[in-house]
Amino acid sequence: MTPSNLTRTYHSVFFTLKHPKGSPSEQAFLATAKKLAAIPGVEKFECLKQTSKQNKFEFGLSMEFATQQLYNTYNNHPAHVAFIQNHWLKEVEDFLEIDTRY
Repeated sequence: MTPSNLTRTYHSVFFTLKHPKGSPSEQAFLATAKKLAAIPGVEKFECLKQTSKQNKFEFGLSMEFATQQLYNTYNNHPAHVAFIQNHWLKEVEDFLEIDTRY
């Protein structure tokens, strides 16, 4: 592990939507979520689908940031704030957020 890796921030959120599985509303939410990848500082963005029954969550979003400051900037970015207000709070039934650094 190099010293530059010590400041990387990994942001993951796993969630279940209120929408019926496979519905147009579900697909629209995921398409909108994928637009978060365009926010400056976001690296290795992934939109994930749960494949096991080990937990209740159906989807995940995962991304990396080179520094904590870049993560903070993302978190306060108008596009992220709008996504949370206009979609996340209204359409997500339950979630688990995990932020890690090494």
